[in-house]
Amino acid sequence: MAASSLPSIASPLRPPRRVSRQLRLRQVAVGGGAPVTVQSMTKTDTRDVAATLAEIGRLARAGCEIIRLAVPDEEAARALGQIAPAAPIPVIADIHFDHRLALLALAGGVDGLRLNPGNIRDRAKLREVARAAADRGVPIRIGVNAGSLDPAMAARHGGVTAEALAESALAEAALLEAEGFQDIKVAVKAFDLDVMMAATRLVAARCPYPLHLGVTEAGLPEEGVVRSAIGIGALLLEGLGDTIRVSLTGDAAEEVAVGIRILRSVGLRRGGPIIVSCPTCGRCQIPLAAMAREVEQRTRDLDRPLQIAVMGCAVNGPGEARQADFGIAGGKEGGLIFRKGQVVRTLPASQLVDGLLAEIRQFLDSPDGASGTDRLLATPAETSRQGGSVT
Repeated sequence: MAASSLPSIASPLRPPRRVSRQLRLRQVAVGGGAPVTVQSMTKTDTRDVAATLAEIGRLARAGCEIIRLAVPDEEAARALGQIAPAAPIPVIADIHFDHRLALLALAGGVDGLRLNPGNIRDRAKLREVARAAADRGVPIRIGVNAGSLDPAMAARHGGVTAEALAESALAEAALLEAEGFQDIKVAVKAFDLDVMMAATRLVAARCPYPLHLGVTEAGLPEEGVVRSAIGIGALLLEGLGDTIRVSLTGDAAEEVAVGIRILRSVGLRRGGPIIVSCPTCGRCQIPLAAMAREVEQRTRDLDRPLQIAVMGCAVNGPGEARQADFGIAGGKEGGLIFRKGQVVRTLPASQLVDGLLAEIRQFLDSPDGASGTDRLLATPAETSRQGGSVT
């Protein structure tokens, strides 16, 4: 019998998810047992309304669920009045230095604020923002970054430590609470994984608010993906985290894709296929890398949670393919197609991918599957005509 496609979220091998207060950003619930959401941040100039809305739409189609926008000046803050109502996903205004930008963003209809206690230190101004946010029912994320920690806080703790980051966040939360404001989300971010993870654990133990996870300034994709997956993924496996953002130097759509992959890898996101493929070695006699990429391309929009194995030799191939929902196990210039643990076809290498996808199509069109798979399992020629790639 085939193994489950994904590990159980309630696995006895991991702690239960931390229970936090729940808040809402428009239609999106955060905390309180709601699914962990994926955030990103626009790279456009917020003052360019058309370009920013176009990027938000593109990121939403890529799977982004909450979007944050830089608000460097008054012109950008006023542009939010056009952007926020037209955006398909909740908009968070990222505010630094000037509390008046937060007030303008709130007047423009944003769904959330991010405030940095490292550079907005006037308590009277913070209280003014808290009152305005409360009047509009807008949550506030307290976002503490190692790179912009209040120098006085760093001096008190002997540097940028986990304790300094956590204390900065909790002190800001106390100020908001003093105004009766509790729609709070907290993030304590650092490039150093030990500092980021320890600070997050401290905050989680000392307050009831939902947590936003991220490794700040994670770097270029080849480095940042690994660093983010370790830091964010480890905390998620501990039951911590209610929303995440992967910070990479490059296209924000890649941040979203990596965030979704992290959630799927730790069993917190069930949609879409999981591709299991071997690294290949001298035993492999089929073009496995190209085949695995083609399977990924031709199933990428599939929302059914399936595990698909694309394996290249007789050592681990049959076992992995048998345990997956569907699979290929390569042999000499060909291979076997598995469906739910059983061998259903033996085909030459050139026909393995089409044979695999035909089995998936047949299953999804059956009473036990789902319908509407023509575009999802298109042939390479059809994918090319649709503007995709199978290379």
